Amino acid sequence: MSRPDLDADVVVAGLGVHGTATAHELAARGQRVIGFDRFGEGHLRGSSHGRTRMIRRAYPNPVWNPLVERAYAGWERWEKRSGATLLHRTGGLYAHPEPGQLQGPGCETVSDPDRMRELAPGLSLPEGWHAVSDPHAGVLEAATALETARAGARADGAELAFDEPVLRWAATGSGPDAGVVVVTGKRTVRARRLVVATAGWVPELAPELAGVFTTWRILTVTLRPGPPVAAPPSLPAFSVHRPDGLMFGLPDVAGSGYKAGTDTEQPWDPERPVDPVGPDELARMCALMARHVPGAAADPSHDVADATACLYTMTADRRFVIGALPASPQVVVAAACSGHGFKFGPAVGEAAADLCTGVERPDLEFIGVTRRLPAP
Repeated sequence: MSRPDLDADVVVAGLGVHGTATAHELAARGQRVIGFDRFGEGHLRGSSHGRTRMIRRAYPNPVWNPLVERAYAGWERWEKRSGATLLHRTGGLYAHPEPGQLQGPGCETVSDPDRMRELAPGLSLPEGWHAVSDPHAGVLEAATALETARAGARADGAELAFDEPVLRWAATGSGPDAGVVVVTGKRTVRARRLVVATAGWVPELAPELAGVFTTWRILTVTLRPGPPVAAPPSLPAFSVHRPDGLMFGLPDVAGSGYKAGTDTEQPWDPERPVDPVGPDELARMCALMARHVPGAAADPSHDVADATACLYTMTADRRFVIGALPASPQVVVAAACSGHGFKFGPAVGEAAADLCTGVERPDLEFIGVTRRLPAP
């Protein structure tokens, strides 16, 4: 199909942070983009809602470092495009019972309790634990970022359609003439490429990836802004690897409130609306938040600004799944960011845009699609 015969150069299925980032990056390159989401704009059925997210350079494996660098460069690019402040650098402290769990440019391994208190006086950690200090860590204005990316994509000509799920697609042509016909709940569109960024629903459009993903229900609680102990420099971004699951925390920046969550596994069917946070869950989260930030003890009845349950789409190795489907290279998957994907929003969008426009990205092999497929 020639370009005049197409409805778009690229169709994007799923308009969470990664689908929206892909539309934003493609439209900025002059590509004609149509994006679809099965739910309404601003919905709470996925992983991209909420005001804030963490960003950090500290990662378990150096293989992540180049993509982390692209993420930081991407947030700077988005700030320049939009004029909005999207990243607050607060520093970060990441605690674990064993040393040497994280690394990254500029990071410092810390075992001395006095040094930990110097870096994070408001944070209480178990005796004898170790930590990694990341001076580049911080808090992302996630809701603002999503809004600016959508606005930027639309300003550059992208159509973003909500309440319109992609139902199926079919390959057309081959080689340089390859394309897709995409059927939604309302229309049929023709394009050169399809990006599947539908998180827990990826197997509906890429059945070969069935069984790769699981979906978890995750809790986060945000306290009302207040105690200085819950804000920088007393409190940086942090995490604590407890025996029953990871706890992560974000300090109060620009009136966002002290926010914390747990990665405790609770499998969930993404087709089912997420149950709200229950009273017992809220009480446990507030107690956990107070344990690690004692100066921010909260009464769940009046000190909580927000309590939310959201969904993480996980892989067994906690790595993303990004790349073209081998049998249908005109379809690019950008999915399953395993609870740590929002910080990579601009980098994932850039990667998917590169793959759609013929830019080779061998640096993505460690999160590639083929590693998750059965051997031929």
